[in-house]
Formats: sequence, C-alpha cells, structure tokens
Amino acid sequence: MADYAKIFKAYDVRGLVPTELDEGAAEAVGAAFASMTEADAVVIVHDMRTSSEPLATAFARGATSAGANVVYGGLGSTDMLYYGSGSLEMPGAMITASHNPSRYNGIKLCRAGARPVGQDTGLARLQEMARAGERNLAATPGVVTRQDLLSGYASYLKNLVDLSGIRPLKVAVDAGNGMAGHTVPKVFAGLPIETVPLYFELDGSFPHHEANPIDPANLVDLQAAVRQSSADIGLAFDGDADRCFVVDERGEIVSPSVLTALIAVRELAREPGATIIHNLITSKAVPQIVIEHGGKPVRTRVGHSFIKAVMSEHGAIFGGEHSGHFYFRDFWFADSGMLAALHVLAALGGQDRPLSELLGQYSRYVASGEINSEVSDQAAATAKVRQEFARRKGVTADELDGLTVTSGDWWFNLRPSNTEPLLRLNVEADDDELLAKVTDEVLRIVRDGD
Repeated sequence: MADYAKIFKAYDVRGLVPTELDEGAAEAVGAAFASMTEADAVVIVHDMRTSSEPLATAFARGATSAGANVVYGGLGSTDMLYYGSGSLEMPGAMITASHNPSRYNGIKLCRAGARPVGQDTGLARLQEMARAGERNLAATPGVVTRQDLLSGYASYLKNLVDLSGIRPLKVAVDAGNGMAGHTVPKVFAGLPIETVPLYFELDGSFPHHEANPIDPANLVDLQAAVRQSSADIGLAFDGDADRCFVVDERGEIVSPSVLTALIAVRELAREPGATIIHNLITSKAVPQIVIEHGGKPVRTRVGHSFIKAVMSEHGAIFGGEHSGHFYFRDFWFADSGMLAALHVLAALGGQDRPLSELLGQYSRYVASGEINSEVSDQAAATAKVRQEFARRKGVTADELDGLTVTSGDWWFNLRPSNTEPLLRLNVEADDDELLAKVTDEVLRIVRDGD
C-alpha cells in the first residue's frame, strides 16, 4: 500500500519501489492526473530503471481509465518529456527518480506546454485525489499510441542553437548509465563532433557511479577521460539527463554559474535587453555580467517551480541554477541540460581558444560549493547565525530563501533542506583566504551545540 504522504514531494512523486511507490500507486496517480487536468491526451516518457516501464504502463492504465488518450514515448530524458508536452500541447509524465539510487523511482509531472506542477500548482490536490482513488471513470477508455519523440526532440534542440560552421570538437560524455546514453548519439548526429563515450549503456543499477554530477566524486572518470583523450570538453549528465555539468580541456570542473553567465551572454546577443533569471546561490558575477551586456537580471529562490514561474512572469529569455539546471524561454520555459550543452559547444566551436580560456572572463570569485550540516533545530541554528551577523557594519541580510547575508567582498546563503535535518551553506568571496574565514565562521556557529 503506497504511502501517499511520503511519496509526494515538493516538486514530484518519489519513493522506494515497491514498498513506497508501486504500480497501484502509479495507476492511481495517472487516473487522478488525467481527471485533474481534464486532458484529452497525456504524453508519457520513462527512464532506464527496471521498474520504470511497468510504472509507466500503470500510469497509462490509470490515465486511459479516466478517458484520456496516451501518447507513449517510451525511453527518454526529462527534457524530452518537456519537448513532448510543449510540442503536442498536452500534460505529461516522466517516470524517473533522476539521480537517486536504483531502488527509487518517481513521477515528474507537467501541464500542457511543459508548465510545472508543484505543491501550489496542483500537486497537493493530486495527492488527495490519488489517495482517495478519485477519478473520472470514462464510459469509453482512452487508447495508447506509441510515438517516437527522440527524432523531433533532437531536431528541435539543434534548431535553437546555431552549430553551423563550428570547428571539429572532441567531446567526452559521461552518461552515467542514464538517459544521455540514449539521447546524445541522436542529438550529436551530423555535427562535427568526435564523441568519447563513458557509460552509455542504459543500466538503472548505476554500476560505475551515481548518476549525480553535482557530486565531484562522480566526475572523476570524466576528468580522467578528458585528459587521457585530449578532449576539448567533457559533459556529464544526471540519470534523467535534465542536468548537465562541464569539465574543461584540463579536466577541471566548470562552475554552473560560469555556464549561466556564458549562455546568458549568448542569449543577450540574440535578444538585447532581455531578462535573465538566476537563483540566489549563483555567483554574483552572473547579474554583474548580465548588466554589463545590457540585460536585466532577476534573482529568485532555488527550485525549478520558482524559476519557471518567475521566468514566465517576466518573459525571461534564459534562467540558470547553480545546481546545473538551465531554463530556456524558447523551450517552453523548461530546463534542458542538452540544450545548455549545445550552447557551450557552439561557443567553444565558434572560436579557436580552449574552453578554460574562453570561460576565464566569466569566473570572477571563489566559492565553497554546497556544504551540508546536520542540525537538531534548523530554525534555531539559522537564528543564531542571523543574530551574529546582524550586529556587523556594512552587512545586509534577506530571507527570500533561507538566510542570505551580504558584505562588500563576500556573501553566504544558509538554507534548510525540505526533506532532511540539514542546513545547506553556500559561500562566495573575493579570494580564498576570505572564503575560508567566512565559511569557517558560519559553520562554527551552525554546528555549535549539535
């Protein structure tokens, strides 16, 4: 019996299979989703986990019982689901647990046009309906039609980025046994790219490393492959291939904030004066560079539902998150790691410098990366930090998302985890010495007494 209160998260459905999420729950969610959206048709895609196809079939069974037809795309990435939802103008479901271990699975949902479904935009209501078994039973069930989405997805992305005339590139790609192993060959087909593939075999047991490139430990193999093959660039994708991380020709990890700045400049060249969204833990270099190139930076909370909502509100052309999510107005305001990768390849291949040199102009400060601290009382620990820094001159604070404290030559953000007793700290400063000083001081306050 599914525990609906446990598997419904802030942005999606996710849990252990089959103890928390099983086919019965997937069917109930599918029926409730079709009923809630009153959709004539729903598009479904799934990842490579052994439980994904059965869960997708169950979701389809629920949706058709409520009278909706189903366009079944089969294997695909999360951004392929967004392509399907946007191009077909219908709600969609992606069966995936992204970078989570193999024993997990989940359901990512969107409304027609790839519009997000979060707690405030239908997910809470969907949980109630699924738990109660609420559905619109149709006199005539819908039908399931299989459709290839991969070809259209690849063509659509390449139409958004001008890759004509780029120089030949050697590109190492770590798919992490995830869905990039399915999508990269199709997207790269016809481009002057020599691919050095790592772990393209679809395997939801993730035999080589976690498909979570935000953890530097999972980029070690890619870094080695770039150096050994003398590749121009390395790309790493997570399990459902909606996030992309980059390694330069030296095997050094590139900050997602640097990529955000690079892509923002490219989009501003295409549309001068446009609005660019950045979340509050991206480097302060991002809004500085956006302004320098005539754009309008808008700061937002962390999380895709917030980013997408603010992008839509402002009609922003592009948005970036420090977690490796990149959002594009022309991709239905949705995120696509593959589209971000194509932008970087176009920028690199359109000139002769190595990637590290090309990106040097976008990297201005040093950062700690995300540091997690387990605490017994998140609010109390945050209050101690707030109180300590409030008495200092030249320091400002805001609480858009957690606590952000800013001085002239450093800033930090301290945010509580939604699912664990953790505080997440990100610090940026003008130099390494100052970075270490501020980081150590905040961690001392946070961890005192825990």
